[in-house]
Amino acid sequence: MIFLLLPALLLAAPVQADLAPPVPPTPIARALAMPTAGGLVGAAGRPRFAWVENRAGVRNLWLADVGTPARRLTAYAQDDGQDLYDLTFDAPGDHVAYVRGGDAEYPDAAAPNPAHLAVPPVQRVHLRTLADDGDRVLGPGHAPAFSPSGDRLAWVARGALWMASVAGGDPVQLATFEGTAGPLAWSPDGTRLLLENDRGNHAVIALFDVAARTMRYLDPGLGNDVDPVFSPDGRHVAFIRFATPPPGATADGGAYWSIRTIDLADDEAREIWAAPPGPGGRYAGTRGRNLYWAANDELVFPWERSGWIHVQAIPATGGTPRALTAGAYEVEGFRLDRTGRALLYTANAGDADRRRVWRRSLTGGPATALTPGAAIHTAPTLGGDAVATIATDATHPAYPALVGPGGTTTPLAVQDAGPAAAYAIPRVLRLRAEDGAVVHAQYLRAPGPGRHPALIFLHGGPRRQMLLGFHPSRYYSNAWILSQTMAAKGYDVLILNYRGGTGYGLAFRDAPGTGRDGASEYRDVRAAGLYLAGRADVDPRRIALWGGSWGGYLTALGLARDSALFAAGVDLHGVHDLVRAPAAGLSPPEQDAARLLQWRSSPIGAIDRWRAPVLLIHGDDDRNVAVSQSILLSAMLKDRGVPHEALLLPDERHGFIRHESWVRAYQATIDFLDRRLRPAAPTTPEP
Repeated sequence: MIFLLLPALLLAAPVQADLAPPVPPTPIARALAMPTAGGLVGAAGRPRFAWVENRAGVRNLWLADVGTPARRLTAYAQDDGQDLYDLTFDAPGDHVAYVRGGDAEYPDAAAPNPAHLAVPPVQRVHLRTLADDGDRVLGPGHAPAFSPSGDRLAWVARGALWMASVAGGDPVQLATFEGTAGPLAWSPDGTRLLLENDRGNHAVIALFDVAARTMRYLDPGLGNDVDPVFSPDGRHVAFIRFATPPPGATADGGAYWSIRTIDLADDEAREIWAAPPGPGGRYAGTRGRNLYWAANDELVFPWERSGWIHVQAIPATGGTPRALTAGAYEVEGFRLDRTGRALLYTANAGDADRRRVWRRSLTGGPATALTPGAAIHTAPTLGGDAVATIATDATHPAYPALVGPGGTTTPLAVQDAGPAAAYAIPRVLRLRAEDGAVVHAQYLRAPGPGRHPALIFLHGGPRRQMLLGFHPSRYYSNAWILSQTMAAKGYDVLILNYRGGTGYGLAFRDAPGTGRDGASEYRDVRAAGLYLAGRADVDPRRIALWGGSWGGYLTALGLARDSALFAAGVDLHGVHDLVRAPAAGLSPPEQDAARLLQWRSSPIGAIDRWRAPVLLIHGDDDRNVAVSQSILLSAMLKDRGVPHEALLLPDERHGFIRHESWVRAYQATIDFLDRRLRPAAPTTPEP
């Protein structure tokens, strides 16, 4: 690891030579090998932080104390397809627990084996003692949580609750339950555990008494109960209850969610607030935790009544919510500080395509930007009273940074930009689709004269947003690398934030007719294609699409509907047939109409018009989009004589786990696009 010599409080020690991977042979492989950081956590009792570094698929834990150099905690040396996640400290910061193996998105499913190991990997909980670097494997499971005193560690594994003494001894199974659970929350006195228990079509909150070995369910209902939290005195529990609107529900119908409290002394349940019908009547949380019990006995939660996700506070006894944040921007995540009296949040206030961290007192006063500037900051994390974030910018993948006074930030461990040093910040575009909707995009102009080939990148989700720099998500960090690589090779690249994504408010995210209900987001894709075709410096015969997941779906839809506009495409694990079993609650005629609309919204619904070549890439252990979607599309393209190529990655998941899989997929993408778009000689724009 090469580090920038910054006047930092913390600089990371270099990685030892035994962990350095071989020098990759291609530019894209070298770029994808740049280290990225994630999973940042802090200790409650001291300014200490830990995170996961992924360097060319080799994952290791790192530790940093404010005022001392960072150090590597683990010595994993291979890209063996085993992820590290669920990091957590005990309160004093003397121990850290983590999970190795398995899939964080599907934690109780069979562990992936993308490295084809002879002995399949198993998801296991590890307990590391920082004083002597001892690493103890406790057993299968995930979602570890230390007791408040730090003497015990609880976790869950395939329908069972487990606990072990930090001092030693065998783990003990405490209870069993249906479905999956996590995360866990201890009561302030360490006598009870809260479990968020997902049972498939509903979720309940369970309370486990450690001494009595008893489990009871708190106010179970016909919906999804999530984000349980103890009151500071441990006498009450609050949680969010939401229901999924039925098929055909009106946009302003409902109310579909509420906040409830339980008095643990007598199990009395109260609904202290319910979202009224209208904007915000459907539950929309952030990507992190969404309910906190503040020190002033208020509950803090997100609500988008204004058309934007903002943080609200309400007395725990009930009342009217008051806005802690407000404006034409979106809060992406939030938490309380150590005192429980101030709010830390991540938002795109003042810059829709970046993220910054802000602080605001719960008692009033203006919000303060803790991380002003051009960098992107997410995941505010507390180590004692110190705040750290995951930071990125146009030329640096995700790294941990300490937040200092006056808006300064200091890297905890920053890798040299390496291949990213020459990356550019895209120009922000605002276009209009044929129906008048605003289209959000970012544009990378290739160097050199003449008409360039052009690419449109389409993110997945669709509840995502591409930013003006490396994304904190490794999946989209890699997409940034490929976009910049293609721009350097001579392609103009338009990065599209189409309707249905996040960052631009409720009306944009819940735009009518998207996906199975009519694919209205494709109008944004077509608008981007027409914009490129109308530029004097773009060759209109050489415009291609590429994207993954929902971006793969839109790539396939574009090639099916508009092969005259889009000359080629690369479709990574896309959805191609949107038709699903009839939804309960619809009449037979309504079911028929819904299925017909789903068919017409699908790429295969327009496949008879498909002419342009495509590269299909898919992992065959994909749990998000089944590989059968690409198998079906390939067969239908063969039947119609449409040129296509395929790259199958055995045992890979949706977000490829191994570095080698990313290299193979992206190198195949580059080779395919170069063969399909580069042969035509550049032309000079007409005067």
